[in-house]
Amino acid sequence: MNKIQFIAFLSLIVVACADSKSKVEISERDNQLFDKAHANAIAANEGFIRCENFVEGWLEHCDAESGLIPRNLEGDTDIWNAKDAAADNYPFMVLTSFFVDQRLFDGKMLDMLRTEKQLTSRVHSLPDTYSFFKKDFQNEELNMGSIIFGTSEYIKDGLLPLTEWLGESPWSERMIEMLYDLKSEVNVADQIDRAGSGNATREEVNGELLQTLSRIYWMTGDTAFLDWAIKIGDYYLLGDHHPTRDLEYLRLRDHGCELISGLCELYVVTSFIRSDKKEAYQAPLHKMLDRILEVGRNEDGFFYDAINPQTGQIVQERIADNWGYTLNGYYAIALLDDKPEYKEAISTVFSNLHKYENHDWENGSSDGYADAIESALNLFNRMPEAEVADWIDSEIKVMWGKQQDSGIIEGWHGDGNFARTSIMFNLWKSKGVYAKPWREDLLLGAEQKGDSLLISITAEKPWTGKLYFDTPRHKANLKLPIDWPRINQFPEWFTVSKDRKYEVVDFDNPEPITYRGNQLSEGLTLEIGKEKKLVIH
Repeated sequence: MNKIQFIAFLSLIVVACADSKSKVEISERDNQLFDKAHANAIAANEGFIRCENFVEGWLEHCDAESGLIPRNLEGDTDIWNAKDAAADNYPFMVLTSFFVDQRLFDGKMLDMLRTEKQLTSRVHSLPDTYSFFKKDFQNEELNMGSIIFGTSEYIKDGLLPLTEWLGESPWSERMIEMLYDLKSEVNVADQIDRAGSGNATREEVNGELLQTLSRIYWMTGDTAFLDWAIKIGDYYLLGDHHPTRDLEYLRLRDHGCELISGLCELYVVTSFIRSDKKEAYQAPLHKMLDRILEVGRNEDGFFYDAINPQTGQIVQERIADNWGYTLNGYYAIALLDDKPEYKEAISTVFSNLHKYENHDWENGSSDGYADAIESALNLFNRMPEAEVADWIDSEIKVMWGKQQDSGIIEGWHGDGNFARTSIMFNLWKSKGVYAKPWREDLLLGAEQKGDSLLISITAEKPWTGKLYFDTPRHKANLKLPIDWPRINQFPEWFTVSKDRKYEVVDFDNPEPITYRGNQLSEGLTLEIGKEKKLVIH
């Protein structure tokens, strides 16, 4: 019996609920939910084992002297770079270790951050590509455009998701330091481009900056970040660079889609802080979103990779794997403005997802599946439909099936996104509850029933540790006024309020013990031997 199969024979049930009862009563419906929570625990356990194997596999390829991971395992094995190794792979090794190996998190992962900062910082704190062989920067000549692009990728794709989960940490300190230094080097990234990219790099950098600044403004309270974001917003929405009126090439997948979401995030911020800018931005923003819906989708509502928004020509007909990255923006605007067609755009995709089982996302790459599954998870969190949940369950198995026995997925920096989306999936299955210390025989899953949460936790051997409950992280860590959907965020499912009282009841001794929400978020001590039932309400 392998470590995934044995779990079907284990059964400890924990029930967490937010309504007040003095007597524990288990209905037939509750028993069904417990069974579902146990099934969720099995799935999440496999996900964490796979993430652990991914980290172990990549650590086998660390540079012997620096300890840093290479960009890829076939080609570019000699370098660590900001836009790939640092942005896509390393951060989700960090987050994996947070959940499954605290010693690795506090040790090797933190050491890699310190080493990366020491070896790769070239313009103040801004990183450049480092060669293991040369023990120096790969290129003697400084390319500021490359440094700006790499830094924006590292911050937005890597350190910002870490900060949304961890809050203040050495990783958030690295992010803020780089962002302040980046501010002195770029205002609007209008001179950055890659040959043949159709200005995709320029739009990506500006889009990443918009997303980062729109969140970090709230986190820090520094109005310089808001002013910076508004300059970029003015450039696209109030100047002669409007994405659908003035551009002849608009990428709706990776790189280009960042701009669409970024402009929507800025619009949300101005709705709370700068009503004059919200009023100025509203019509051109709606025009952009409406035009994309008009000419940028296939018959099932999925976005094409790239279009000419002026003529309506489809430039790249393949559909974008990160369709939800763009739809995040539509949902955010639907929260604020009376635009029911924006939510309808999401419903259209949801109603057609069943046609895209085992779809050839990004030529069958694991990274394509990671982005497509994240797309569904983040929007399902806001618009739950059973068919979408079934699709996610189906497609995660396809993605997981691409992992090799070594733990490596495909051997390039996109492997990190396998772990990123797996962790999102795992947290959905546990509704944000996690356990420490984690073990491979420890199974934790949950199901919600209204304001109540039913949790299943099992272990093959006696286990003592803590269950940690999620909090409204968008408020606690980023201080956002609302939880608008964001690229690479980890959705909130069941969260506890720090000052609210919750009761814990043991089925063997139904006298309740009262805890405050902050005590549950800091960890509820639990001992697991054989079958046990708990209620938290």
